[in-house]
Amino acid sequence: MANITPQMVKTLRDKTGAGMADCKKALEENNGEIEAAIEFLRKKGAASAAKRADREAKEGAIIAKTDGKKAVIVEVNSETDFVSKNAEFVEYANNVADALLASDAKTLEELMQVKVRNNTVEQLHNDVLAKFSEKIEIRRFQSIKTEGHIESYIHLGNKLAVLIEASCGEMTDNAKDLLHDIAMQVAAMNPQYVDKSEVTAETLEKERQIYTEQAIAEGKKPEIAERIANGKIEKFFEDFCLMQQAFVKDPSKKVADVVKEIANECSCSDLKIIRFLRYALGENN
Repeated sequence: MANITPQMVKTLRDKTGAGMADCKKALEENNGEIEAAIEFLRKKGAASAAKRADREAKEGAIIAKTDGKKAVIVEVNSETDFVSKNAEFVEYANNVADALLASDAKTLEELMQVKVRNNTVEQLHNDVLAKFSEKIEIRRFQSIKTEGHIESYIHLGNKLAVLIEASCGEMTDNAKDLLHDIAMQVAAMNPQYVDKSEVTAETLEKERQIYTEQAIAEGKKPEIAERIANGKIEKFFEDFCLMQQAFVKDPSKKVADVVKEIANECSCSDLKIIRFLRYALGENN
């Protein structure tokens, strides 16, 4: 058996980030061969993942990226906030997003086989498992493509991210800036629809019935209750429909008004918000 020196252990630790005891054991098991020990630790990390499968990963990072025509958004979870803030964990999450952007992977199994930085995502995943002694998982991801333009926004701390897609004949810098502002709006205000036209008749009827019954329970006459319900429906649109929301950078205007203004300024009258994706850490899908 090779003589395992403290320097060898330190070298392996620097390369892998694994604990000192784990590094020493890996070297002992592999006759002091550094590369073999690295592979041993990677396999150990993958094996340990099965033992950690029943633990909850509630922290993590959300990454959104776009090249303008294609965009991806992904949530990668860890168990602790300490790990989620680690630079190597954040780098791993960014590598996963890069792999998505460079491929057409639609399932986790497909994503794991995509190569990025000369390694598959699966290899990178095993590396990060070997470094951190906790459950780490790719929880969810989506990719979208457009004939128009996509902007992305990541909120400070990687806890929330947004993709927003728009159509426009000629996407100017002013229009791109507006899309970025609207992505920030989606992050802050969490709308459920792009426009009130997307709200189904069934949803409106349900809301109207609730508002009417609330007013009647407060002693209002049916005709008064109906007027109150209609007013609350308008408030519902303002709360949950992006285009009807007050613009966060100028609350005197609706988002729809600002879109129209920029469209006129840029001579792209067809500027239209198509859809948005918003991921918040740990939320239900």
